[in-house]
Parts: sequence; C-alpha cells; structure tokens
Amino acid sequence: MSVGLGHNEEQDVEQGEKVVYVYGIVPADVEVEPDARGVGDPAGEVTTVRKGQIAALVSYISPDKPLGTPEDLTAHAQLLDSAAADAPVLPLRFGAVLADDRAVEEELLGEHHDAFKSALDQLEGRAEFMVKGRYEQDVVLREVVEEDDGVAQLRERIGGLDEEATRDDRIALGEAVHNAIEAKRERDTAKVAQALSDVAVEVNVRPATHEDDAVQLACLVETDRQGDFEDAVDAIAREWDGRVAMRVLGPLAPYDFVTTQTPGE
Repeated sequence: MSVGLGHNEEQDVEQGEKVVYVYGIVPADVEVEPDARGVGDPAGEVTTVRKGQIAALVSYISPDKPLGTPEDLTAHAQLLDSAAADAPVLPLRFGAVLADDRAVEEELLGEHHDAFKSALDQLEGRAEFMVKGRYEQDVVLREVVEEDDGVAQLRERIGGLDEEATRDDRIALGEAVHNAIEAKRERDTAKVAQALSDVAVEVNVRPATHEDDAVQLACLVETDRQGDFEDAVDAIAREWDGRVAMRVLGPLAPYDFVTTQTPGE
C-alpha cells in the first residue's frame, strides 16, 4: 500500500515555516542513516516520525520552495530504494507534504496504522526488482524479415526504387515491422515472466517505453532468494546473448506491488 496526499490533506502554514515532506512508511524500528538526504536545495536531513509500530520517513522543507526538479525526483526515489534494501517500505507519491510532525503522527500514521502495518508485514523480507531487456535492433529486424514472408516481399519490392514511388509500400512495411516486433515482444515477455515465476513471489508486466524494448517486468522477490532470481535472469541473458541486452535493477521500493490510497478516502 502506498499513500498519496491530495491537496485537501495539506495544512495551511505561514510563510517561512518548515513543513514536513513525507517519503514513505516503514516499521517503527527502522533507523535512518546519519548521512541520508532528501529533497530540496540544500537537501534536507532525513529522519522518522513514529506512531505505534510504524514510522514515516520525513525531512523538513520550506513551504515556499518549489519541488519537482530532476534532482528532487531522484532524491525521493533513491531514498526509498535505499530503505527497501534493508526493510519493507510503503512509498508515497512524490510531493506528499503535511504541516508538522503532529499531522504526520495523527492524520497519516494514526488514521491508517493498522492498514499500513498489515501491508508492511506482507512485504517483510521482499523487495521489487526490475528486469529490462532491449533488442539489438539489427538482429531483431533480421528475425522479422526471416520469419515474415510479407515483410520480406515488401523489402524486396522497395529495394533500389525511388522513395516517392514506393511511399505506400514503405508505409506498409513500417507498419508490418512494428506489428511483428509487438508480437515478438509479447512472446518474449511471456517467456521471461514464466521463467521468473518460479523464483519470484509475483511478476507484473510493464508497458514498453522504447521501440527496442523486449521485456519490462516488475518482480516481487524474497530477499533470501535474490541469488536464485538473478541466476534465472542470467540464464535468459546467456540464451539471448547478442539478441537482447538484459539487466536487473534493484532492490527497489515496491511501487508496482502496493495499493495507492489517499488519506481520507
């Protein structure tokens, strides 16, 4: 479960006061590294506000300081990912701000204590890993031509002819190649998801963000099986060597395996 604060949840503050920026929810016994820094310029020291068996990771910022720079977004994500490497964490959406520690303690942690505690218990000993694969463009295009007679015929018909005279064929070829790669991506993604299902608690398919993407999967993994998980990805990488470049990112905060809720809903 993650929490995003709507505008109506923010408290009115006087200009010049500090407000509380909230990153996520963790167990109450989590200790923050002394050098941990969060959003803002200069970056604020990160600490915790506790309530019962849970705590919020927070820092203090000026209310008139705009947020949203690439550095802020990176700081937010890096702090949560760092926390996830050592303990379960429920990430909040970027920009969650409350008036003071009391508001964090009562309105956020107090009102949602049991739900947050239950979600943290479910994530205990687990973390998210992203598996990404990107096609080697020349290789995948060669596969498409070899596997699809229609694409091969279009390429042959276009070859050596004037671009304007073959405009319609070129458009048709582009669409055919796009559709073929889409189908190939779907098959390859399903293959990797199946292979990783034995070493992951849950596997979620993420949409492609680049035309050369072969695989994008979010995987919830037991931390004591991280080695088995990475070995399974390595086996796929060896099988697809020269065809798909594979990589694993993590451990990460479990954005893909939590339910978003706004306080007050």
